[in-house]
Amino acid sequence: MTRLNTPPMPSVDGVLQQSIHDIDIPPRPKIIDQIRAEMNSDAPNLRGIAGLINLDVSLAAGLIKTANSPYFGFGRRARSAHEALTMLGLDVTCRAIAAISLRRAFPNSAHYERFWHASASVATLSGWLAQQRRVPGVRADDAYTYGLFRDCGIVILLRRYPAYQGILAGANLDRGMPFTAVEQAALPTDHTVVGSLLAQNWWLPGEICAAIRHHHSLPALVEPVSPLKMPGRYLVAMAQTAEYLLQQLTGGSRTEEWAKLGPACCDLLGLDDEGLEEICREAEPLLHSVE
Repeated sequence: MTRLNTPPMPSVDGVLQQSIHDIDIPPRPKIIDQIRAEMNSDAPNLRGIAGLINLDVSLAAGLIKTANSPYFGFGRRARSAHEALTMLGLDVTCRAIAAISLRRAFPNSAHYERFWHASASVATLSGWLAQQRRVPGVRADDAYTYGLFRDCGIVILLRRYPAYQGILAGANLDRGMPFTAVEQAALPTDHTVVGSLLAQNWWLPGEICAAIRHHHSLPALVEPVSPLKMPGRYLVAMAQTAEYLLQQLTGGSRTEEWAKLGPACCDLLGLDDEGLEEICREAEPLLHSVE
């Protein structure tokens, strides 16, 4: 994994650093570097970037599908990668391509498909919550991107460690220890560290990377001195609330995380019990739009 010109990685000791290296985080797709180079250009060549995207038919199709999704609500439909790029802009296009590439970086299996669908549901609900709550410093596409990448470390660890599925099940059901503490008791790392490293290497915004790193940390949400600025706290709160809504509406993927983090998330988002019930009712139709 090359680290040339990447943001600084979290401080970890030598043993853990070697462990992270051994996990084999998927390399950053070249197209992301090419898009970022254009973003830093005085005169970005959108047609040139569209041409590069068109070299990968499935990537171009995925980008067009993203631009045409009801989530963005554009008044016209994109018919080409260039039109999709123009409608979305370079920043959102870069994130959309990262999301498509992330899913393609892992082998197909029923287990991964369930994970991707849950992530897409959390992302959709997170973006919707950002629109509904209108918290300062967080755009809907920030919340959507964060929801997609929040738990990406899980699939990396599932691929790397055969025993991780059992560790994950134990972490989901543990009522006392923090989720990541359960992971760290069995592994030299946890999925938040691995996920944040991938997000940094794939050029996601710093606040999203930090929110991935600390999304199971109650102190990061509530303490005055925290590794998360307020936008990062809001991202964590919206995605955790989205996961709670998903669990309530589908009855699946039960965890103990809402009992640990839910009150802090509701405080951040200004939700009481009645408000939580209301958004749960309003969120149900959205789940039918998730593929």
